Amino acid sequence: MAISTEVPQTREWNGKKVPVYPMEVIDFSKLLSQEPVEIERLVSACQDAGYFYLDLRGIDGRRMLEDQQDTLKLMYRFFDAPLEAKNEFGLVAPHLGYEPIGSRTGVLENTKDGYEMIKVSRDEIQKDSPHLPAVLKTSPDMKVLEHAIAGANIATKTILAALSTGLGLTGAARFENSHRNDRPSTSTLAMMHYIPSDPKAKNIGHQKHTDISSLTFLFAEQWGLQVRPPGSKEFGFVEPRDGMAVINVGDSLRFASGHTMQSCIHRVVPLDPTEHRYSIAYFLRAENDTMFTDSEGRYITAGQWHDEKFFAFTSPPELQALAPSSMILGGMTEEDAEADEIETKDAPSPIVGATNLKEAVQVY
Repeated sequence: MAISTEVPQTREWNGKKVPVYPMEVIDFSKLLSQEPVEIERLVSACQDAGYFYLDLRGIDGRRMLEDQQDTLKLMYRFFDAPLEAKNEFGLVAPHLGYEPIGSRTGVLENTKDGYEMIKVSRDEIQKDSPHLPAVLKTSPDMKVLEHAIAGANIATKTILAALSTGLGLTGAARFENSHRNDRPSTSTLAMMHYIPSDPKAKNIGHQKHTDISSLTFLFAEQWGLQVRPPGSKEFGFVEPRDGMAVINVGDSLRFASGHTMQSCIHRVVPLDPTEHRYSIAYFLRAENDTMFTDSEGRYITAGQWHDEKFFAFTSPPELQALAPSSMILGGMTEEDAEADEIETKDAPSPIVGATNLKEAVQVY
């Protein structure tokens, strides 16, 4: 499947027309049945683009759509709570806890991010007394989080199994065998609230990056997500679709596939500067001690990759610029694009070949 850059629609953002990129639609029910044609389409989508819609409107996926709505109601209550309640424990670990607005670099140069986030890890939610703010630790809310995490885990494991089958992998080489449920990992559910902001604001969006994860399972009912397909010269919007999740291939699966799959470069911008935007992302990550070769040619563990990239991702721009290209963009490359006006430039990308931050994060 060739990547199409001929897009039929555009959306106005920041004074210019921005493309809306087409995406493959993969049927979850057909993956459950291991239908060969659907598996072939799935493999092509991951190798050519690195993202696709997952259609959950069949009977097998509807529970996940209900879980999404229940999680959104929980999020509205949580993010409306006072800061001291949300930030009761702060960020306990990179994959667990609360991050306030402005914790990271923003989507445009000289800005900070425009969202707050609460993360609940799969390992943590299974404990007798999980480390969560008291405002989330009610019995109904805990059940909502358990259902959301379990459903997303089932969906992403189904995708992994289908990819293994489509690539002819057997035994221990199958992708799902490095994502076993009883082994420690940093898999987590991230719930994000983006504040109203315009392109001139100091807190805006979510900087361009690829995900640390193997697969990202994303629900977002509002516009704002942008992707940059391989070979394209600009970011374009992803259309929110009812009954569907957006799936991104992350760095870990790209590495595990021998770099044959694409890790999706994406970011979030405020299409409507007046709205509060909410998104739910489950990051399926490999077991912490899984080994793979990263884009710098290092043979490292998934846990090390997670810690290094998280450190780079949360560092200020001047430190991010010292990171190897594999950190923020997972080794993916960007085609040259026409220069934007200075006030609308992206936050800087890491410098290819730089080593200073790499040396620093190895001891993080």
